[in-house]
Amino acid sequence: MPTSQQPISLLLCALGGEGGGILTDWLVDTARHAGYPAQATSIPGVAQRTGATTYYLEVFPVPTADLGGRRPVFGLNPLPGRLDALVSSELLETGRQITNGLASSTHTLVISSSARALTTGEKMVMGDGRRDNAELLALVNKHSLARHVLDMAALTKQAGTVVSAVMLGAIAGSGLLPFARRDYEAVIAESGGGAKASLRGFALAFDAVNAQRTQAAYVEQVLATEGAAAPAPPQTALPEALRREFPLEAHGIMALGHARVCEYQNAAYGERYAQRLRRVLAAETLGDPKNLHGHRTTVEMARWVALWMAFDDIVLVADLKSRASRQARVRGEAKAGQDDLLRVYDHFKPGAPEFAAMLPEGLAQRVLAWDRRRVAAGQGPWALPLKIGTHSVLGMLALRGLAACKRLRPLGSRFHTEQALIDRWVDAVVQLAAMHAPLAHEVALCGRLIKGYGSTNERGKDNLLHIIDHLALPALADPASATQRAQAVAAARNAALSDEAGKALDQALRQHGAPARPVKAQPIRWQHNPRLKAKPASTP
Repeated sequence: MPTSQQPISLLLCALGGEGGGILTDWLVDTARHAGYPAQATSIPGVAQRTGATTYYLEVFPVPTADLGGRRPVFGLNPLPGRLDALVSSELLETGRQITNGLASSTHTLVISSSARALTTGEKMVMGDGRRDNAELLALVNKHSLARHVLDMAALTKQAGTVVSAVMLGAIAGSGLLPFARRDYEAVIAESGGGAKASLRGFALAFDAVNAQRTQAAYVEQVLATEGAAAPAPPQTALPEALRREFPLEAHGIMALGHARVCEYQNAAYGERYAQRLRRVLAAETLGDPKNLHGHRTTVEMARWVALWMAFDDIVLVADLKSRASRQARVRGEAKAGQDDLLRVYDHFKPGAPEFAAMLPEGLAQRVLAWDRRRVAAGQGPWALPLKIGTHSVLGMLALRGLAACKRLRPLGSRFHTEQALIDRWVDAVVQLAAMHAPLAHEVALCGRLIKGYGSTNERGKDNLLHIIDHLALPALADPASATQRAQAVAAARNAALSDEAGKALDQALRQHGAPARPVKAQPIRWQHNPRLKAKPASTP
């Protein structure tokens, strides 16, 4: 604990809109209510997840009445390595402040949420761009004297309040400041209409941190409390027949995949999923009879085959938008009570490809050809903007009617196209698994390329097929090159996930002796600018 001769320094870090300023005001008011001198300054930042607004607070740990008329001198900004406490509402932001050198393993108490709000950079990555939480927690452990890590987002949601109230409860529960709990609660009670919810959030965090203080091993405590307040995910059971048929390593992910495709279509579609995995398992067993690789290809295919088979279309969107669980979630996020009226409007803009996907092949090609003629004539691609009030009976009936069309999905052109592409990928994995397990595993991991919708989805499928045809399958004719080709497939996959434009992928392909992807023709649209007037012809 800080000595009585030095102010207690805290750096408060909150994302835009999380109430960091309110938290700072609460702390200053609590200090004055308890009779202690305090001072706070703010450091402007960037709103939302592109940055944070930080607030610096100093509290002198001696009551004003005991200072004999003297006044302490406070600092205006934090000193690197001298912070008594670093308090943050988001784990990556905690790590960012630590890397700035503000926290110290000999001086600083870190109070942080284990929850994450993904940065723009993380979202833009084609693959999984999320930072590893384990690395961030290790950074917290290394650069803090003590630490309290709890899921503030879950506690905030549970209390129906804002995260600033939870952060205040965590600070109070840590015992860092010489204030009584009643001092904090008195200030919150005077804060207005949301005081009851704020007090609930304060109490939840206070009790959680206070309980942590009784534990001696802080490292074990951090790992145990990460996400502890979040509800446990529901367990999905794999049918007993499939449990007996497939290895234990695949049961967990396969249970989720099988449930997903059955819900997406029907039980017959689930059996189609299982049949594809049977082929992969048989080939992997043939190529790796001693199971030296732990059926890893089957496990990965269980994941990515399910995701591809449950591809996004207008039927799935309508189903998700009209589910009762979604309506309950929206009401919860809007904090609407039982007697409150809530209107929800969903905006859609399906185009010709979305409608053609549900039509038989002949009709689908006619619709797409018509749309291509529109574009060639200088018009924009056809789309139908829709605004549907899902709170109304007619709006909900429209969505549920469209969701019921999933029975017709197998008749659509896109369904047949997607199944043919999936089988082409599965065939490649099966052929390679019987010959070279590492290469088959790398091709299985290429399922990560299939994501998104529209042009992103189409580009991912084109990249996958190009990698299979030009890097993976040639190993069948030249088995000695299989190891090298496995490395090439991994490099090409990572390049495709790192660069949406595809330049990195083309470079990786050429480096490994494969041709770059063919350039697709793009229509040129000419538009008349009425502001440009024709110049008069010059005379000789």
